[in-house]
Amino acid sequence: MILAQWRARRANRILIDQLHGKIVAAARRPALYSDFGVPDTYEGRFEMVTLHAGLVMRRLTRLSGIGAELAQELADSVFRHFDIALREIGVSDVGVPKRIKRMAEAFYGRNKAYGEGLDAPGSERLAAALARNVYGAAEPALAPMAPRLAQAVRVIAEALDQIPLETFARGEVAFPDLAEAAAATEVGHG
Repeated sequence: MILAQWRARRANRILIDQLHGKIVAAARRPALYSDFGVPDTYEGRFEMVTLHAGLVMRRLTRLSGIGAELAQELADSVFRHFDIALREIGVSDVGVPKRIKRMAEAFYGRNKAYGEGLDAPGSERLAAALARNVYGAAEPALAPMAPRLAQAVRVIAEALDQIPLETFARGEVAFPDLAEAAAATEVGHG
Protein backbone atom coordinates (compact mmCIF):
# COMPACT_ATOMS: atom_id res chain seq x y z
CA MET A 1 0.00 0.00 0.00
CA ILE A 2 2.72 2.50 0.95
CA LEU A 3 4.78 1.48 -2.07
CA ALA A 4 1.76 1.98 -4.36
CA GLN A 5 1.17 5.48 -2.95
CA TRP A 6 4.85 6.33 -3.39
CA ARG A 7 4.76 5.14 -7.02
CA ALA A 8 1.62 7.18 -7.68
CA ARG A 9 3.20 10.33 -6.19
CA ARG A 10 6.38 9.72 -8.18
CA ALA A 11 4.40 9.27 -11.41
CA ASN A 12 2.48 12.46 -10.69
CA ARG A 13 5.72 14.36 -10.03
CA ILE A 14 7.09 13.13 -13.36
CA LEU A 15 3.90 14.28 -15.11
CA ILE A 16 4.10 17.74 -13.50
CA ASP A 17 7.80 18.01 -14.36
CA GLN A 18 6.97 17.20 -17.99
CA LEU A 19 4.30 19.91 -18.10
CA HIS A 20 6.65 22.38 -16.41
CA GLY A 21 9.39 21.59 -18.93
CA LYS A 22 7.06 22.25 -21.85
CA ILE A 23 5.93 25.54 -20.30
CA VAL A 24 9.52 26.69 -19.80
CA ALA A 25 10.42 25.68 -23.37
CA ALA A 26 7.46 27.69 -24.68
CA ALA A 27 8.42 30.66 -22.49
CA ARG A 28 11.98 30.59 -23.85
CA ARG A 29 11.05 30.58 -27.53
CA PRO A 30 13.36 33.11 -29.21
CA ALA A 31 10.46 34.67 -31.17
CA LEU A 32 8.99 36.05 -27.93
CA TYR A 33 12.12 38.13 -27.46
CA SER A 34 12.94 38.95 -31.09
CA ASP A 35 9.51 39.27 -32.73
CA PHE A 36 7.38 40.40 -29.78
CA GLY A 37 9.99 42.57 -28.07
CA VAL A 38 9.87 40.85 -24.69
CA PRO A 39 12.98 41.95 -22.76
CA ASP A 40 15.53 39.12 -22.77
CA THR A 41 16.32 39.56 -19.09
CA TYR A 42 15.72 37.62 -15.90
CA GLU A 43 12.54 39.66 -15.43
CA GLY A 44 11.40 39.13 -19.02
CA ARG A 45 11.84 35.39 -18.68
CA PHE A 46 9.95 35.44 -15.38
CA GLU A 47 7.12 37.24 -17.17
CA MET A 48 6.99 34.63 -19.93
CA VAL A 49 7.09 31.65 -17.55
CA THR A 50 4.37 33.35 -15.49
CA LEU A 51 2.25 33.96 -18.58
CA HIS A 52 2.58 30.45 -20.04
CA ALA A 53 2.15 28.68 -16.71
CA GLY A 54 -0.87 30.84 -15.97
CA LEU A 55 -2.47 30.00 -19.32
CA VAL A 56 -2.04 26.27 -18.68
CA MET A 57 -3.31 26.59 -15.11
CA ARG A 58 -6.30 28.58 -16.36
CA ARG A 59 -7.20 25.74 -18.69
CA LEU A 60 -6.63 23.06 -16.07
CA THR A 61 -8.85 24.75 -13.49
CA ARG A 62 -11.67 24.87 -16.05
CA LEU A 63 -11.53 21.12 -16.57
CA SER A 64 -13.49 18.75 -14.39
CA GLY A 65 -11.88 15.89 -12.54
CA ILE A 66 -8.29 16.36 -11.45
CA GLY A 67 -7.69 19.57 -13.43
CA ALA A 68 -7.64 21.86 -10.39
CA GLU A 69 -5.33 19.47 -8.54
CA LEU A 70 -2.94 19.37 -11.52
CA ALA A 71 -3.03 23.18 -11.68
CA GLN A 72 -2.03 23.45 -8.02
CA GLU A 73 0.75 20.91 -8.40
CA LEU A 74 1.96 22.78 -11.47
CA ALA A 75 2.03 26.05 -9.49
CA ASP A 76 4.02 24.29 -6.76
CA SER A 77 6.48 23.05 -9.38
CA VAL A 78 6.86 26.50 -10.93
CA PHE A 79 7.72 27.97 -7.53
CA ARG A 80 10.13 25.14 -6.70
CA HIS A 81 11.97 26.01 -9.88
CA PHE A 82 11.85 29.75 -9.12
CA ASP A 83 13.42 28.94 -5.74
CA ILE A 84 16.19 26.96 -7.43
CA ALA A 85 16.80 29.74 -9.97
CA LEU A 86 17.08 32.37 -7.24
CA ARG A 87 19.63 30.28 -5.38
CA GLU A 88 21.59 29.71 -8.60
CA ILE A 89 21.87 33.44 -9.24
CA GLY A 90 23.21 33.95 -5.73
CA VAL A 91 20.23 35.08 -3.67
CA SER A 92 20.96 34.20 -0.05
CA ASP A 93 19.00 31.60 1.91
CA VAL A 94 17.53 34.44 3.98
CA GLY A 95 16.53 36.42 0.88
CA VAL A 96 14.90 33.59 -1.08
CA PRO A 97 11.63 33.42 0.92
CA LYS A 98 11.14 37.18 0.61
CA ARG A 99 11.74 37.07 -3.14
CA ILE A 100 9.46 34.05 -3.55
CA LYS A 101 6.69 35.88 -1.70
CA ARG A 102 7.01 38.88 -4.05
CA MET A 103 7.16 36.55 -7.04
CA ALA A 104 4.01 34.74 -5.89
CA GLU A 105 2.15 38.03 -5.53
CA ALA A 106 3.31 39.03 -9.01
CA PHE A 107 2.51 35.60 -10.49
CA TYR A 108 -1.05 35.45 -9.19
CA GLY A 109 -1.73 39.15 -9.74
CA ARG A 110 -0.56 39.03 -13.33
CA ASN A 111 -2.48 35.88 -14.11
CA LYS A 112 -5.64 37.36 -12.60
CA ALA A 113 -5.20 40.40 -14.87
CA TYR A 114 -4.45 38.22 -17.90
CA GLY A 115 -7.49 36.04 -17.21
CA GLU A 116 -9.72 39.10 -16.91
CA GLY A 117 -8.22 40.41 -20.14
CA LEU A 118 -8.89 37.14 -21.92
CA ASP A 119 -12.46 37.06 -20.62
CA ALA A 120 -13.14 40.63 -21.80
CA PRO A 121 -14.17 41.31 -25.39
CA GLY A 122 -11.38 42.55 -27.63
CA SER A 123 -7.76 42.67 -26.56
CA GLU A 124 -7.41 46.15 -25.07
CA ARG A 125 -7.59 45.02 -21.43
CA LEU A 126 -5.14 42.16 -22.02
CA ALA A 127 -2.80 44.48 -23.95
CA ALA A 128 -2.86 46.96 -21.06
CA ALA A 129 -1.93 44.23 -18.57
CA LEU A 130 0.88 42.98 -20.82
CA ALA A 131 2.13 46.52 -21.42
CA ARG A 132 2.31 47.11 -17.68
CA ASN A 133 3.85 43.77 -16.69
CA VAL A 134 5.95 42.59 -19.62
CA TYR A 135 7.08 45.91 -21.08
CA GLY A 136 6.96 48.08 -17.93
CA ALA A 137 4.77 50.68 -19.65
CA ALA A 138 1.92 52.59 -18.03
CA GLU A 139 -0.29 52.13 -21.11
CA PRO A 140 -0.28 50.08 -24.32
CA ALA A 141 0.61 53.14 -26.43
CA LEU A 142 3.99 53.18 -24.70
CA ALA A 143 4.51 49.49 -25.51
CA PRO A 144 3.81 49.14 -29.23
CA MET A 145 4.28 45.35 -29.17
CA ALA A 146 1.74 44.81 -26.36
CA PRO A 147 -1.36 44.65 -28.62
CA ARG A 148 0.39 42.16 -30.91
CA LEU A 149 1.47 40.04 -27.94
CA ALA A 150 -2.08 40.24 -26.56
CA GLN A 151 -3.47 38.82 -29.79
CA ALA A 152 -0.87 36.04 -29.75
CA VAL A 153 -1.72 35.25 -26.11
CA ARG A 154 -5.38 35.00 -27.10
CA VAL A 155 -4.47 32.53 -29.87
CA ILE A 156 -2.43 30.49 -27.38
CA ALA A 157 -5.27 30.50 -24.82
CA GLU A 158 -7.77 29.41 -27.48
CA ALA A 159 -5.47 26.55 -28.52
CA LEU A 160 -5.02 25.45 -24.90
CA ASP A 161 -8.80 25.56 -24.43
CA GLN A 162 -9.04 22.75 -26.99
CA ILE A 163 -6.74 20.40 -25.09
CA PRO A 164 -8.58 17.71 -23.11
CA LEU A 165 -7.65 16.67 -19.58
CA GLU A 166 -6.35 13.33 -20.86
CA THR A 167 -3.64 15.10 -22.84
CA PHE A 168 -2.48 17.05 -19.80
CA ALA A 169 -2.66 13.85 -17.73
CA ARG A 170 -0.05 12.35 -20.08
CA GLY A 171 2.25 15.30 -19.41
CA GLU A 172 1.63 16.78 -22.83
CA VAL A 173 0.81 20.32 -23.82
CA ALA A 174 1.38 21.89 -27.21
CA PHE A 175 1.66 25.62 -27.62
CA PRO A 176 0.88 27.05 -31.05
CA ASP A 177 3.74 28.22 -33.20
CA LEU A 178 4.37 31.90 -32.57
CA ALA A 179 4.68 32.64 -36.30
CA GLU A 180 1.15 31.25 -36.74
CA ALA A 181 -0.08 33.23 -33.74
CA ALA A 182 1.52 36.39 -35.18
CA ALA A 183 -0.04 35.69 -38.59
CA ALA A 184 -3.43 35.28 -36.94
CA THR A 185 -2.96 38.68 -35.28
CA GLU A 186 -2.18 40.29 -38.61
CA VAL A 187 -5.40 39.06 -40.22
CA GLY A 188 -7.45 40.48 -37.35
CA HIS A 189 -7.96 37.33 -35.31
CA GLY A 190 -9.63 37.77 -31.91
